[in-house]
Amino acid sequence: MTKINMSSPDLTDAERQAVANVLDTPILSMGQYVKDFEQAFCDRTGAKHAIAVNSGTAGLHLCVRAAGIGAGDLVITTPFSFVASSNVMLFENAVPVFVDIDPRTGNIDPELIKDAVENVEKYLPRKGAKADAPIKAILPVDVFGQPADMDPIMAIAKEHDLTVIEDSCEALGAEYKSRPAGMLGDFGVFAFYPNKQITTGEGGLVITDNDEYADYMRALRNQGRAPGDTWLQHTYLGYNYRLDEMSSALGAVQISRLDELLDKREQVAGWYEERLSEIQGVETQIVESFTTRMSWFVYVVRFDASIDRDALAQKLIARGIPVRPYFAPIHLQPYMVERFGYRRGDFPVTEDLGNRSLALPFSGVMSEEAVNQVCHIIAETIR
Repeated sequence: MTKINMSSPDLTDAERQAVANVLDTPILSMGQYVKDFEQAFCDRTGAKHAIAVNSGTAGLHLCVRAAGIGAGDLVITTPFSFVASSNVMLFENAVPVFVDIDPRTGNIDPELIKDAVENVEKYLPRKGAKADAPIKAILPVDVFGQPADMDPIMAIAKEHDLTVIEDSCEALGAEYKSRPAGMLGDFGVFAFYPNKQITTGEGGLVITDNDEYADYMRALRNQGRAPGDTWLQHTYLGYNYRLDEMSSALGAVQISRLDELLDKREQVAGWYEERLSEIQGVETQIVESFTTRMSWFVYVVRFDASIDRDALAQKLIARGIPVRPYFAPIHLQPYMVERFGYRRGDFPVTEDLGNRSLALPFSGVMSEEAVNQVCHIIAETIR
């Protein structure tokens, strides 16, 4: 039986040589490789600016700071995401205001965003927020590699003068109506953890066309040093959010291979779709018509409500198939319940998908034999 990994990066000798090349120099941080990696992103996406950072979370946080989001401000976002997309508001004592999601895709529902902007008191948490606080931004998340429905979101933002921070950390290379994910809002943020479409080990990057935002974020990532500051001068309260040279060299090679990497992931997703569609009680991922290119990040299935997802997951793990529930609703995380008073039942679609969804082993280097093995064991276990 083939050993199955939850995820594996797709690395070649070119990536290994790029990292080795850095180690042959005395410059391991703040050098040319970071600039080359950033330029590669501008070339790929058409963005005017790219700011490399040490995580997607750091990138989102810089966007929050650049957008002027502060204590008490409200940001409309989704509870069906990795916690970082909400945590970055909490870092600034702002309030994430959740709306529920589209049951087909798991992405934030634009109609609910519109209602929340116009009737925010209906959506505020039970405690920890003020009804007269300003709504500053919308933060949609491109869940599982599929862009959120951004045209209506941007129309709402334009009408109400709101900033849009597009969390594309799971969607590098995806396209919405033939436009690159991450280029649809005021900011786009990507992440490069080892299970992502490309990896730098740890790392992230922000793209924007706004000169002022870009200059400010570059200063913040480097301990608040503005252009002209010396090493011990700091114009702003900043952070050490820099990305190192080794990671940047690795990333530059990875992004040069992006189309190849996406094609390989799409092939694996196709194998899954073909085999899982024959298993009763399993729902595969839906790709919407506006998604002109899907960027497969994870492969998440949903089980019929009659199937005990957690019991099934334990049986799969016992048989050597690593699986993981995806996502646990953010509003039910203990610290969110304590701070804002959320309760089970507040966002029923998010909770339903959280209860029925399971991420299967997935990567671009996964073999067809391994996919067959996973699907066979799922079918056997359900039976």
